[in-house]
Amino acid sequence: MTTLVEQDLELIRLVREELGADVTVVDSLDRLQEHLDQHTHEYAVVVGTSVDAGAARAFAEASRIHRPALSVIMLRGVVDNDVLAAALRSGMRDVLEANDLAGLGSAVGRARTLAHAMSGTADRAAEAKDGALFTVFSTKGGVGKSMVATNVAASLADQGHRVCIVDLDVQCGDVAIMLQLTPLHTLADLTQLSGRIDPSGIESLLSSHSERLSVLAAPVQLETHVQPDQVSSVLATLKTMFDAVVVDTSGAFDDHALAALDHSDMLIVVGTLDIPSLKSLKLAAGTLDLLNFPRERWRLVLNRADSKVGLSAKEFEETLGVNATISLPSSRDVLAAVNRGEAIVRSNSGHQISKTLASFAGQLYADAAPTPAQDASAGSRRGSRRKLRMKKVS
Repeated sequence: MTTLVEQDLELIRLVREELGADVTVVDSLDRLQEHLDQHTHEYAVVVGTSVDAGAARAFAEASRIHRPALSVIMLRGVVDNDVLAAALRSGMRDVLEANDLAGLGSAVGRARTLAHAMSGTADRAAEAKDGALFTVFSTKGGVGKSMVATNVAASLADQGHRVCIVDLDVQCGDVAIMLQLTPLHTLADLTQLSGRIDPSGIESLLSSHSERLSVLAAPVQLETHVQPDQVSSVLATLKTMFDAVVVDTSGAFDDHALAALDHSDMLIVVGTLDIPSLKSLKLAAGTLDLLNFPRERWRLVLNRADSKVGLSAKEFEETLGVNATISLPSSRDVLAAVNRGEAIVRSNSGHQISKTLASFAGQLYADAAPTPAQDASAGSRRGSRRKLRMKKVS
């Protein structure tokens, strides 16, 4: 349930219109403490504009320790960078302008999902198993990597899994655009968490796309520095929060991609039938071998594979040494969906490409169960990074 701390009758009315009449209203933080002591299963507290910001932050800081499954959401008349930074440091899940009622509804929905996951009411939490992480990779741009990532994530969500897609292209990420999102928070806001990477902090940075699909977007400003060790902690934590995590990478073996590979259960390699794509993937294959990422955990997606360009799929597979898991034909419908900010698996589920991607996503999830050999290789990947860096230096 949700509790609102507020004295202004008009704001109380608006919040109840958005969240439902069963929202509990108290007029002070003291009354809130009494209410929470009697109702231990509350999952969201909305702190209204009549509550002092400093007192609200102190409450959030204490709740982060004593009630980690409780999401504290603060409403302010104006939200600037100083207000946002101070709130995130205190442990607030979200800070919204008081007139952003749609955003408030989404924030409360995320709070409910997080509370269920942390309390063990979700099936996967009851099984005490981490979710699967899939890294989508290609060392050549323009091959459809982000299209594959967003559609795989949407397919998994439509199949009933709780999914988060992470855009690790910290300079030019397109996931938010391809899903028609304007994120309030991105990876750039990791610095506001003061080094404390936990489910509550990460939840505050997520954007909700649909009921079971969340997005951790790339920074919107160029030259934004995101620490690789923070990324590693975020990915490890997301695996405990979601059934599946889909990571879209930048297309380079940078520290962010290496962090993703450390936590990956499966690798989705995307290519097209042209010599530059084949050359770049051939070089990438050698690096992946150096990193001890087993080839049985690769899944090759050939995009625009019906193009008559003098290079066949068979020649591509033989040169790369990996068989294609799926081949996607060229289609204007895919580009039209991208330009509309839609996943084609949702906007046109009957399309042959949609059916292929949905089937691929389902099989990918089924294949993601770790094996002893994979566990051993995962343990050695961090050590293999040194070999990769030494190779680059030499």
